[in-house]
Amino acid sequence: MTTTPLLSQQLSERHFRSIAEIVEARVGIQLPSSKRTMVEGRLRKRVRALQLDSLDAYARHLFDEGRLVDEFVHLVDCVTTNKTDFFREPAHFDLLRETLVPRLCALPAHRGQRPFLKIWSAAASTGAEAYTLAMVLQDMIASGHSFDYAILGTDVSTEVLRAAADGIYSDEMLAAVPSPIRRRYVMAARDPARQIGRIVPEMRRRVRFRHLNLMDERYAVDRDVDVIFCRNVLIYFDRTTQRAVLERLASHLRPGGYLAVGHSESMSVAGVPGLTQVTSTVFRR
Repeated sequence: MTTTPLLSQQLSERHFRSIAEIVEARVGIQLPSSKRTMVEGRLRKRVRALQLDSLDAYARHLFDEGRLVDEFVHLVDCVTTNKTDFFREPAHFDLLRETLVPRLCALPAHRGQRPFLKIWSAAASTGAEAYTLAMVLQDMIASGHSFDYAILGTDVSTEVLRAAADGIYSDEMLAAVPSPIRRRYVMAARDPARQIGRIVPEMRRRVRFRHLNLMDERYAVDRDVDVIFCRNVLIYFDRTTQRAVLERLASHLRPGGYLAVGHSESMSVAGVPGLTQVTSTVFRR
């Protein structure tokens, strides 16, 4: 008896729609038909891991055999897009260094003591954004600025959070880090052939990573955050969800705090109560 090779198998339309609907309902990420091939490709590793014989067998495993609760975290890990880079959209980091941090340190809440800044990377993926923030802030302190800081990175994918906590990246990914900064904050592998580097321990201690679903009605995050970076994730949500997420994020900013979004997302912030536009992609509470 011949069988269809695994790589050529597809989800039935019914099963694809069931997966798309549950992902959108629980995580907010839309999976239109145009992403069906991508979803099928990413789910095949779970089919192999579970030793199932087809994508539809995987869907039956979820919906007919009652394994959705146990498997959902892996489903999310498979279908979420985790594009991230060090110093991505660098103008935000220039603005942080030159304008936002000095203004935040001058806020009444920080006067009379060494300012302590709370920064949140709200779609942290594998951690490049959070560690870039730490590099910028640590360099400011090294150059004579007087403040302290802590960084929180959150994501819906547990798989990428584990990678973020490890802080190990390929040389190709680290190429975007300016050489002087890389020498200070990245340890090269002892064996150059491995072509990887790891964020230094002192910096890894500055950054915490935690699971958080932006679709949740409440976030277990402080409500006096100084800066929130939520970039290039809102584009995966519908307008209603974008507005709800933005209002929740804004409620976690201290008065005078800032929200940074991606270049294609600034229109989504227009009209959110309590936020005033500072630049095309940065808003102040």
